[in-house]
Amino acid sequence: QVQLVESGGGLVQTGGSLRLSCAASVSLFSINTMGWYRRAPGKQRELVARITRGGTINYAESVKGRFTISRITSKNTMYLQMNSLKPEDTAVYYCNAFNPGPGDGYWGQGTQVTVSS
Repeated sequence: QVQLVESGGGLVQTGGSLRLSCAASVSLFSINTMGWYRRAPGKQRELVARITRGGTINYAESVKGRFTISRITSKNTMYLQMNSLKPEDTAVYYCNAFNPGPGDGYWGQGTQVTVSS
């Protein structure tokens, strides 16, 4: 069982920045892939960014150059630095911890990010 707790969401103006945190209850080295996903109103959940145990990083095209995923393994915490935010980034952001096997891994409770125009 992995527990994930997100924090750092909020309301920001267009062009602003936020940093999301995801604290895991286990060592990040025990997790194959950590990721950030988001669900905007009326839309399906989508991948924002992910990082593997080995450090391979992938970003959604819509956030490349603006968002940065990182981690501090000694704190069992993953981050998402979001710069140059746009209204279309408004969504609930979820942290995910995935290991190969049944299901889609563990999810945090989500944190709301709202970007005003």
